[in-house]
Amino acid sequence: MTHLHIALWGVLPYLVLAVFLGGTAWRYRYDRFGFTTRSSQLHESRLLRVDGPLFHYGLFFVFCGHVLGLLVPEQVTDRLRVSEHVYHLNALIAGGAAGLAALAGLTVLLWRRLRVPAVRAATSRSDRVVLPVLLVVLLAGLAATASSGISGSYDYRLGVSVWFRSLFALDPDVAAMRQAPLVYQVHALLAMALFTLWPFSRLVHAFTAPLGYLVRPYIVYRSRGRTVPPGGPRARRARR
Repeated sequence: MTHLHIALWGVLPYLVLAVFLGGTAWRYRYDRFGFTTRSSQLHESRLLRVDGPLFHYGLFFVFCGHVLGLLVPEQVTDRLRVSEHVYHLNALIAGGAAGLAALAGLTVLLWRRLRVPAVRAATSRSDRVVLPVLLVVLLAGLAATASSGISGSYDYRLGVSVWFRSLFALDPDVAAMRQAPLVYQVHALLAMALFTLWPFSRLVHAFTAPLGYLVRPYIVYRSRGRTVPPGGPRARRARR
C-alpha cells in the first residue's frame, strides 16, 4: 500500500466532504438567492420539456441505486432471500436503464446549450465545468456497470461498498478500494470531483426540492366565471 493510495482513498474523501459541507454552508449564508437552477426555459422549451424530466428522473434512480448498492450490506439481501444473481441482474437492468436515461437527457441538454444561442449566452462558467464532469461521471458509471455485468469477475459489494461504508466508521479500508478495477477507481475519483464542485454550481438547487408539496393539503380553487345566484345556498346560510 503506497502513500498515493492512502491519500486517494483514505484522506481525499474527507477533504471532499469538508469542501462539500463547508461550501454549501457558505453558499447558503452568502448567496441564498443563488440556490436556483437558473432556468433557461424562456429561451427554449421544446427540448427542455422532454429531456429535463428524462435527465432528472434518470439521475434520481441512479442515486437510489447507489444508495442501495453502497450502503446496504450483502448480509441484508441474503436475509431477504435475494440471490446474488437476481440482485446483480436487477442492478444491471434497472441501473443501466436509469444511467442511460440520465445520460441521454444530459446529452441533449448539453447539445441544446451549444446549439441555441440564447441558452449558450446564459451558460455560466461553472456550468462549463460541472456539466462535462457530470457527463463523464455518468459514462464511467455506465462503464463500471457494463463491465460488472459482462464479466462478473468483480463484486463491488465486497470491495467498493466495503470501502465506502468504512469511511463513516472513520477507518477507511484503503485496501478494498486499491484492489478495485480501474474503471471503479476512475468513477469514484470523478464523483469526488463532482461533489467538490457541487456547492459552487447550479447543482445546489437539489437542496431546494419542494418536498413539502408532497404532504401539503390541497388548495381548492373556484372558477372565476361561476357566480352564486342571489337565492342560492350560500346566500341563505349567510342570512342565518
